[in-house]
Amino acid sequence: MAAGAGDFGDPPAEVLAEAAAAFGLLASPARLHIVWTLAQGESDVTGLAERVGGALPAVSQHLTKLKLAGLVRSRREGRRQVYFVGDTDVVTVVRLMVGQLADRAAQAPSRRIRDLFA
Repeated sequence: MAAGAGDFGDPPAEVLAEAAAAFGLLASPARLHIVWTLAQGESDVTGLAERVGGALPAVSQHLTKLKLAGLVRSRREGRRQVYFVGDTDVVTVVRLMVGQLADRAAQAPSRRIRDLFA
């Protein structure tokens, strides 16, 4: 029996493995930031590197991994490669998770490691 979004039965092992792989890719703050940024609109690698604050080669490597997983796609525009979200369902999950955490951070008093020792 296949489990849908409203079901709480156990999904097939292949589905769990695919979900774990996607979550594994998004476990990197840099890759998560790239997906978050692309959810706002398409971009080339230079624009992404500037936005996420990463080195061009590192952002390019992250994009390659995200593309292989189908989370990001690209198309050629002249001499540049333009990247965009390949799976809108993943964007929904990312927006939900990041939004929830941002809301919690805004509601809770800020506690930093250095504050614990002051």
